[in-house]
This record gives sequence, C-alpha cells and structure tokens, in this order.
Amino acid sequence: MNRLWMLKQKGYLPLYVFILPGIALIVLFNYIPMLGLQIAFRDYNFSDGIWRSPWIGLQNFKEFVASTDFWRATGNTLLLTFLRLLFVFPTTIIVALLINEVRSFRFKRVVQSLSYLPHFISWIVVVGFLDAFLSIDGGGANSLLRSFGMQAIAFMGSETWFRPIFILSSMWKEVGWGTILYLAAISSINPVLYEAAVMDGAGRFAQMRYVTLPSIVPIISIVLILTVPGLLSVGIDQIYAMINPANIGVAEVIDTYVLRLGIGQAQYSQTTAIGLVMSVIATVLLVLSNIISKRIGGDSLW
Repeated sequence: MNRLWMLKQKGYLPLYVFILPGIALIVLFNYIPMLGLQIAFRDYNFSDGIWRSPWIGLQNFKEFVASTDFWRATGNTLLLTFLRLLFVFPTTIIVALLINEVRSFRFKRVVQSLSYLPHFISWIVVVGFLDAFLSIDGGGANSLLRSFGMQAIAFMGSETWFRPIFILSSMWKEVGWGTILYLAAISSINPVLYEAAVMDGAGRFAQMRYVTLPSIVPIISIVLILTVPGLLSVGIDQIYAMINPANIGVAEVIDTYVLRLGIGQAQYSQTTAIGLVMSVIATVLLVLSNIISKRIGGDSLW
C-alpha cells in the first residue's frame, strides 16, 4: 500500500515542482512579513529596529481604542460599507438579469463592453472628472443649477453630498464589472428549465423570477461571503482621492486614518495594532458568514 502511494505521488512530482514558485512567493510576501506584527506590542523606533524596540504589551491597543478619531473612522467605515452593500450589491445582480434579457446578441455585447469600461479607469481619473463636473466655479452641475436660478453647491467639499457621490460613483464604476460572475452563472443554466417554464405559461419576468434568480443564488451566496470580510475596508483608492479637509468628518475611514497616523505622524506601532485587530475581525467575519450561509442555503466556501 505504501509503495503504491509512493508511486502515485511520484507521478505528481512535476505538478509539485510547478507550484513551488507560487508557494515560495506566498511564504516570502505573506508569512515572513508576519514577524513584523510584533511592532504592535512594542514602542517601535527606527534606531532600535523591530527586535530591540521596547516591549509595551497592549499599550498601543489601549491608545487607539481611547481615540475619538478612531471610532469616528470606524463609524464612517461601517456606514459607507453598509450603503455600498445596500445599493451596489443588489444593483449588480439586477443589471446582470437585465443584460441577460437582451435578445439582440450584438446590442448585448455593446452594453456589456460599455458597462465594463469604467472598471479600468483609475479612481484618480474618475475623481478628477467629478471635481471638474461638480466644481463650484464652471462645473457643469453648478452651471445647470444657476441656469434654474439656484445657488451653486460645493459638492466635493460637502459632508451632506459626500455619501451620495461615493455610492453613485461606486455604482458607475464597478456595477458592470461585477455582473461578469452572474452572467457566467446565468449562461450555465439548463435551457430545459426555461422551456418548462414557457410550457407552464411563464412570461419573461416570471422566468427571471422563478428560474434565473434561484439558479444563481449559490454564486450570490459565495460573492456575499467574500464581501463580508471587507466590511472594515471601504477602499482607500476611492476615499483617499475624494477626502479633503471640508468633508473629513464623514469621509475618513479606517484605511485613511491608518495612513494619516502611520505616514503622517509616524505612529507605526499604533497603525500595526489597528491593522492586526482589523485582520482578526475580518477573519472572524469570513468564518461566521461562511457558517451562516452553509446552514441557511447549503452554499459555502468550505
């Protein structure tokens, strides 16, 4: 038995060699850097380095928990993530269902291509367009408001308008790209199900409701499970480009707070402590969402 197992493993040797570079990269860039997590428990300074900096235990954790700026950033993060989950996530599914209902193959391809394109545009460029369009001086939006006799609005410097702009720009940029998985799942649905639905008298909407949507529930569950751990990470690339002193009260999230604290104030120990806690919470959320999804619908990552 052992000899047979050895011969079988020998046959897999080329495959093991093939994956060695990937394993080496994971160890080099994901596991070895974890030694630096001890900075969270030290009063780190450049002169002493990681290993010789004074050990202070949980002091860094106590300091950021006592910070009002941290809790403000945490609240903003949770709210923005909830809004994105509430509006962007279901919109992606709806758009995929609508694209699937387009019967003209050529028109469908055009719609898909146009909806994918914004994903490849940098957030810096997108926010640059927003700044130009929403500018209080010469921006298209404010020019339109003035033409109706209304006062100009400083959209990009307003705490009131920050969240709507954040959600709408997220939808414009990412909804089309997010439909790829759902359209792939829809294309794998057995056509016999649609034929049976037609024979039962189901129209287009009924087919979408009772055949298409239930058939893609497993992929929706998987995407939702993968989305939950990111509840504490809104996306620094978008927020950092949009944040300014006028809207920082509602725009600062954990990622930008860590960036400001670490790069701006050189508080490396505190930022490492915050990152460690956020990583642990994200892991717990991933495991819990996977367990809940498995118990409710039977679909899970493992």
